[in-house]
Amino acid sequence: MSRLSSPAEWVAPLTPIISVLLLPLGPLFFPKAYVAILFVYFTGFLYQQVNHVCKFYLSSVKIKANVDKWNALNRNDKTEEDKAKIASETPLHNRSNTFVEVEEPLVIQETKYIHTFVIPNYSEPEALLKDTIGKLAAHRNASTNYVIILGMEASEEGWEDKGERLKDYFEGRFHGFIMTGHPVGIPGEYRGKGSNVNYAVRNGCAEMLNRGYDRRQIILTVMDSDAAIPEMYILEVEEALMKSDDPYYTICAPPIFFSRNCAQVPACVRMADITWAAMVMSNLSNSSGLCVPCSNYTLSFILAERVGYWDVDADAIGEDMHMWLKCFFKTDGHARTAPIYVPINLTNVQCEGYLANVNARYVQAKRHFQGVADLGYTLRHMILSYKNRKNQKGLLDSHMATSSFYDKLSACAVILEAHLIPASSGWLMFAAVPLIQLILFPPFPWMALTNPANNPLLASDFFFKLWTVVKMITIFLPFPLFGTLAIYEHLHRYIDREFYHKPATRTWKNCADYASLPIAAWLFLTWPSSVNCVKRLFSGEDAYVVGAKIFKEDEAKERLS
Repeated sequence: MSRLSSPAEWVAPLTPIISVLLLPLGPLFFPKAYVAILFVYFTGFLYQQVNHVCKFYLSSVKIKANVDKWNALNRNDKTEEDKAKIASETPLHNRSNTFVEVEEPLVIQETKYIHTFVIPNYSEPEALLKDTIGKLAAHRNASTNYVIILGMEASEEGWEDKGERLKDYFEGRFHGFIMTGHPVGIPGEYRGKGSNVNYAVRNGCAEMLNRGYDRRQIILTVMDSDAAIPEMYILEVEEALMKSDDPYYTICAPPIFFSRNCAQVPACVRMADITWAAMVMSNLSNSSGLCVPCSNYTLSFILAERVGYWDVDADAIGEDMHMWLKCFFKTDGHARTAPIYVPINLTNVQCEGYLANVNARYVQAKRHFQGVADLGYTLRHMILSYKNRKNQKGLLDSHMATSSFYDKLSACAVILEAHLIPASSGWLMFAAVPLIQLILFPPFPWMALTNPANNPLLASDFFFKLWTVVKMITIFLPFPLFGTLAIYEHLHRYIDREFYHKPATRTWKNCADYASLPIAAWLFLTWPSSVNCVKRLFSGEDAYVVGAKIFKEDEAKERLS
């Protein structure tokens, strides 16, 4: 209970509790104030969702522009001169739209970094790891500029033999292949991806430095064991680092995409991951480099070393978001994100049996929303930054100090939205208006809890009109989501067809998937988010459960490069 001594730790658990209590108590005890609260909340939510649709559209345009350019560069009928000309040209379909940011040209050039891929895993199918690493081995610079750090868990039976088999299989395909075994029971450490990555980077990079690698050239790409990283991603990372004011303080974040096994999982699981991917893509178009990476990201070894590597306690279980926050605050806001508009293909959670698969996705959702601990971490650092503003203004130019604090405030808003909206919107959007209607405007006289003559909303012309506006707003709340899904449908088919060159993709029959959206929203978003928020009131740690995956070595290979 010691963590509750900080006021910042009360925000997360109080959000779903207050949201649920407001549903019956608001109409009964303070209906006027409650209607005003709903008006502000729903208006803000609608504005935010429209903003996300616009950002998602921008991200989709940039992704498609990169895919078009990549395909043009890799056509066999092009000479090297033609490819150089294509690489220097701006995508044509962007020129006519002044409201769309023009994507910078993709220029293929010799890499100057050692790209180190950190692949933490625990009990993952060996065939899946072989497939993931094999896609990296197919890159043109793999043997000269790629190093693999395979982060095994010592608690997995046979981990050494498994790692050695993979190392032998890819012998000579990479510039280096290092295997680490994260030991069990390190004091103060919580088992999970973050602790494995921390151990793998510390020990793997130490070995690289002993072999004579320059720490300034080491670029770390932390990835999931099922992530299919295309060569275009590495080229775009190189381009982003070259254009960055400080490449060592730049974090590269790509969009995630679920297309490897999406046809083999239940519709509600597909919909959960579709909305998850859409949220990540819209987040990439945030201004000022304040976008949080998800699952896969790239940063320099210099930056990781500067901030003290990855945190390993239970509050750092959301390793991707937590590391971004740590880099941002530990560098006083200098570390920024460079969005890389190249989709990273992932697998949906999958296991035998419909209900078992749904349960596995729910378990994964619970693990994802354990990252609500980052909300307290963010608020504590915000409070500390606010207290230090006077000292900053004394040492720096006043405008610089204020701008830095406002950037931190913007970063805080991103984290608040990521964790508080899921824990509150599901309750208020689905139940607030129907319950007010039932309590204050019952369909039958015998259901009335108050005399109509004493109904506060009927007694005030202003609040009755406000209540009417609230009901109208709720009608429009789903429309931004419909827009997002329409953009995603087109983007998914485009990427499958033009980038992965898959023979089959989503069809209009998949629109039936959307019927499962309310189930997916409640089961994989609202409920696990609310549960994890409330759990912040209690001590204790949940067991880290790896998402179930099925992968067969002989399954069809999608073309990634």
